[in-house]
Order: sequence, then C-alpha cells, then structure tokens
Amino acid sequence: MSKSYRVAILGATGAVGTELLELLEHRNFPVSDLRLLASERSVGRTLRFRGENLAVEPVSDRAFDHVDLVLASAGGSASKTWARVAVEKGSVVIDNSSAFRMHPEVPLVVPEVNPLAAASHKGIIANPNCTTILMAMAVWPLHQVKPVKRLVVATYQSASGAGAKAMAEVKTQASAILQGQQPVAEVLPYPLAFNLFPHNSPLNDLGYCEEEMKMVNETRKIFGSQQIRITATCVRVPVLRAHSEAINLEFETPFSPDEAREILSHSPGVKLVEDWGTNHFPMPIEASGRDEVLVGRIRQDISHPCGLELWLCGDQIRKGAALNAVQIAELLVEKNLLKLSATIYASS
Repeated sequence: MSKSYRVAILGATGAVGTELLELLEHRNFPVSDLRLLASERSVGRTLRFRGENLAVEPVSDRAFDHVDLVLASAGGSASKTWARVAVEKGSVVIDNSSAFRMHPEVPLVVPEVNPLAAASHKGIIANPNCTTILMAMAVWPLHQVKPVKRLVVATYQSASGAGAKAMAEVKTQASAILQGQQPVAEVLPYPLAFNLFPHNSPLNDLGYCEEEMKMVNETRKIFGSQQIRITATCVRVPVLRAHSEAINLEFETPFSPDEAREILSHSPGVKLVEDWGTNHFPMPIEASGRDEVLVGRIRQDISHPCGLELWLCGDQIRKGAALNAVQIAELLVEKNLLKLSATIYASS
C-alpha cells in the first residue's frame, strides 16, 4: 500500500460511519485526504482522525470532486442519490446500504468468501447485509467442503442494526422500566428493552420480511448458487451490539461436527468458541468490538442424519458493516482495482 488515496465517508457521523473512521486509522489504510460527509444537521461537528479534528461537511456534488474512494453508509436513499454522482466524478463507491446489492452489475462482496467478484465492479461494490455477512463467514468454509443443500437460520439481532439512535433508545427504555415508568419507542416500532419482536421490515405476500429475504437472496448471490434452499426468521432482541444466529445446515451426506470444528478453527475471520464442560459458547457481549465472527455449539442435528447445527455471534457494526467495507477497500488497493472500468455503472 505504498500509494495513498483520497477517501470520503458518506454518513460519517452514524454508528457505522464512526466505526469506518476508527478502522481506517487502526488498520493504517493509505489515506492522503479524508472528507467526512453527512446531512446538514451534522455539519459543524468534528471527528478525530490521526490526531486531527476534521470538520463534517455537507453532502453535495462538489464533495466528491477528486475523491478516489467513497465509503457510503448513509442509507439506501442517500446512496441512490449520491453513488452515481460519485462514480461519474471518478470515485469507486463501497456501499453499505441495500440500494445496489441485488443489481446484476454490482458485485456483492465478502472478502473471505468471493474476493474475485470485486474485480468486475463498474464503480460500485455493495456490502452485504450484516446478518448475511456473519452467516457467510461460518457457512462458506463448510460449503466449500460439502455443498449445503438447505439452510435454516434464526437471527437474534441487536439494537445496533438500527443505528446509534436505537442503541440509545434501548438504554433509555431500560432505565425507564427499572424506575417503574412506561418505555417510549420512537426509533423502533415497539419497546425493545426487556422485550423482543420479529424484525419490523416490510412483509411480502408470503409473510417473509425484507430482512429475511435479504439473507436468502444475498447468500445465493455471494455463494454463486441459486440452488441452495434457504429460509430465515429474523428477530430483534434487547442486546446493544452484536448479532447472534442459530443455523441448521443440511448436506447431501453426513458432516461430522469434529470435521466442521477443524475446518472453522482454521477459517479466516472466524474464531471457534466452545467449552462444553462449562456450557460456554459465543455470546454477543464477547463478540462486541471484535473483528472475528465467534462460532460454536457445533453439533449433529438429531432430526436428520445429514444435518449440522451451529451458533454464532458477530459484531454487526464491525464485520457486519464497517470492517467488511474496509476489507473490500484493502482488497481493491492490493489488487490495483481502485479504478473505474471503461463502462461505469448507470443507475436505472
């Protein structure tokens, strides 16, 4: 990484944006110039980077002038508005929203799973949904040994998935309940403190919510297989940070839990956490702030001879969002892909 790059963070003051800032510094990404972009209400704030206080700037056409890389985490509508502007000005955009994930010309990348897909970018690379990334990290190494026929997953998603305001709201709600007061829900549709509810994203005609369908469709795209049968149930739980997932995998032939442990114990970005004697397995409180996806409680599915069960926890803000985006950026730099192809992506 001898060359340095001009970088902009779109949505710099949000939960993922501030994590992006920290990771760029911590991982020593070669930044020559950094622009922090956010909505008008955040303009005037300053954020610390490499010992300096950087002012937050408003988003505008001119904000993307002479920028090599845009790390976007300001939501789908902002990405649809500004990503094409940035690309037309010569930037490569790594987008954390759902705006472009299923577009056929936009690669959907988890660097430990499908790094080669990044080479096909036409200016935009999509970061998968947080739950999809965490699941892919644990399932892909096993899928490489024996292809998965069917995948059933239930998620236990923390408040961090709804942003910094949701995290603050849960704390306020918990305090209110402990003082005998009624909790107020403004960011999420229902009180989350001491409660849980199915993910509140829009439902389709089959009764699956948008979050669940993201796991289905994105996993198939990342794995390059439309044949995997996938079903998901996504639940919001009263945890501040780090998501958990219970995964059931069905293979053509039996998959030994010991073999799965051996594979996952050597898989990049994964840490095996199992102490059967003390019943200690991955917990969100231990996954919070960590880069690795914690995987454990790997066991034979007693209802199916070719079934395997596992449990994971991963930090939604880090590997589920900001870290994956920065890893994609590092991949582009390493492979000299931080440049536009002859044909840029044009949004429809």
